[in-house]
Amino acid sequence: MRVPYGVNKDYFKYSLFLVFCNRITTSAVSAGALLASKKALDPVAPIYKYCLVSVSNILTTSCQYEALKYVSFPVQTLAKCAKMIPVMVWGTAIMQKRYRGTDYLLAFVVTLGCSVFILYPAGTDISPYGRGRENTVWGVLLMLGYLGCDGFTSTFQDKMFKGYNMEIHNQIFYTTLCSCILSLAGLIIQGHLLPAVEFVYIHKDCFFDIALLSTVATASQFFISYTIRTFGALTFATIMTTRQLVSILLSCVWFAHPLSWEQWIGAVIVFGAIYAKSFLRKAPEKTTSSVEHVQNGNSNNLKENP
Repeated sequence: MRVPYGVNKDYFKYSLFLVFCNRITTSAVSAGALLASKKALDPVAPIYKYCLVSVSNILTTSCQYEALKYVSFPVQTLAKCAKMIPVMVWGTAIMQKRYRGTDYLLAFVVTLGCSVFILYPAGTDISPYGRGRENTVWGVLLMLGYLGCDGFTSTFQDKMFKGYNMEIHNQIFYTTLCSCILSLAGLIIQGHLLPAVEFVYIHKDCFFDIALLSTVATASQFFISYTIRTFGALTFATIMTTRQLVSILLSCVWFAHPLSWEQWIGAVIVFGAIYAKSFLRKAPEKTTSSVEHVQNGNSNNLKENP
């Protein structure tokens, strides 16, 4: 989108065409996986539920890209770091989950730690984001829409996995198929389909870039769906939140960038909160397991393995 192609320095301007290519590649791969495993292509859930996930995913992407025109970097960062909280709200509303006060506290602490880490770099040359953009009410509303739709997408996926016991490939196939239809309709309505195809036909290197992007997007979609199906939407939101911090840490190590003292504090806050969350979850399991062993008369095993 930002690097020109060809001698005339032409820019590719059709972002919805990229979405269409990504989704059609993912849909084809998931269909092939279903056929290879000899599993039926029939939908497990009602079609409208797949469409809900697809529409919310498209709205998430649209709000995110559009908001970049109206809000500053700090607002973008805070939104991206606050993914855990909407997921918990949607989990309560959609799946009737009950979170404890400590869960909300840990989500807030992780959000705060990531925000501190990203907003206070050691040098001005580290951050590639430009300044000077003013925050507007419309921009803030778009970021709130991004958070709400993003939280709904992963939570509703989680509910579909558990409610219908569906395979990962099944949900990916029908969700991306709906996205293909919607993005294709958008391209036709906007009149961008033929110009995008013509641009790719003229600039062969753009075709290879799109193919690479679609391949990576397809692989990431399988990782995302597997994480949500196995560990739940909240764990996925935690990963998506902390990945920004980890990527910057790796960049600092690889390129020998210094870390500011604020960043060290932010890193300690995030990893401390995640460790505390993991510790609090494991503690009750150990206690329950010990009680069961005692009730089954396995006291000797408990002594050997305290």
